[in-house]
Amino acid sequence: MKLIRFGHRGREEPGVILADGRRVEASGEFRDYDEEFFAMDGLAALAEWVAKGCVGGREVDPQVRLGPPVKRPSKIVCIGKNYLDHALELDEGIPTEPAIFLKATSAWSGPYDDVWIPRGSTKMDYEVELALVIGRKATNVDELEALDHVAGYSTFCDFSERSFQKEMGGQWTKGKSADTFAPMGPWLATIDEVSDPQKLRLWCKVNGDVRQNGWTGDMLFSVRQLVAYVSRFMTLLPGDVISTGTPGGVAIGTNPPRYLGAGDFVECGVEGLGELGQRVVATP
Repeated sequence: MKLIRFGHRGREEPGVILADGRRVEASGEFRDYDEEFFAMDGLAALAEWVAKGCVGGREVDPQVRLGPPVKRPSKIVCIGKNYLDHALELDEGIPTEPAIFLKATSAWSGPYDDVWIPRGSTKMDYEVELALVIGRKATNVDELEALDHVAGYSTFCDFSERSFQKEMGGQWTKGKSADTFAPMGPWLATIDEVSDPQKLRLWCKVNGDVRQNGWTGDMLFSVRQLVAYVSRFMTLLPGDVISTGTPGGVAIGTNPPRYLGAGDFVECGVEGLGELGQRVVATP
């Protein structure tokens, strides 16, 4: 299945994309795609409702805004330097264990919403990533069972402000958490839609120019390993997001760096999971 949420920012309603491409509202049966939905096996109930013909669901106008495909999660966990070419372009060493940081959930944003330039920003960057959503509570999970805790996958862009991240001391979070810096979507594909998360192409374009072109099989640490590893240090709740890192080609890795500016258009895609599209604008 492909799960979507649509409507005005902060007031999105749940829906699905059917095999024929139609978008159907699911709010008559399901309140939202949130922690409770995933914890109470909402995916199975949703699949049954779809199989029975989406009784009572109205068709959604394809022009209606899409929001992120799950409600704002309890946490957004990100993995740094998880592709060799990206680790090399940063020239900060190759990780021997996954590098973990958090993005503030207030950065949560829709797949086609504008991305805002933070005040004082001088080095705004992009990172296309494969994201996963946790389907059931995970604590100290074994690698062999890790994928059993995944509800589905989506496209994610980890926007960054490098001067905040690298030149102001402290942790990376301050350069990763500005409002609109965590767009995800356009849909959440359930695990039956993705035969192998390590066999997906992912790419990023800026103003039509391909900046990143990678392959999830090149991850230093696989999806399975990441779910198990992160669950050692924090309990992953249903609906939580793990973004699995980016391949090489980010702005800070070019010579000279090609950072984003007002008016730029960033497109990020993952094979089978759709594309994001963000216009870079000044903070309102």
